[in-house]
Amino acid sequence: QMQLVESGGGLVQPGGSLRLSCAASGRTVTTYTMAWFRQAPGKEREFVAVFNWSGPHYTDSVKGRFAISRDNAKNTVYLQMNSLKLEDAALYYCAALRNYYSDYYFNPESYDYWGQGTQVTVSS
Repeated sequence: QMQLVESGGGLVQPGGSLRLSCAASGRTVTTYTMAWFRQAPGKEREFVAVFNWSGPHYTDSVKGRFAISRDNAKNTVYLQMNSLKLEDAALYYCAALRNYYSDYYFNPESYDYWGQGTQVTVSS
């Protein structure tokens, strides 16, 4: 079993920055595909970023603004979010997939473990 706990969400103005953290326990993040998803009210959960065997990958809407990283010593995954936009507001989830080499990392149904989510609000 793997437990994931997100933190770092909050209220930020457009153009601002936040760093989300996902602390893992029970398993090491280096052997899992680790990802961030988000879900806005009335919308489906969508892929944001992933860190897998081939490195980081992002959905097009966040490329150049968000960065996913991993601290192996802390067993934690981060999502640095810069130049935030109104449309980035959502509940952000950390997720872990056992298959480190999965080609379906963009599909939330592929994931084995989820955190409880952390709210990101972007408002002026």
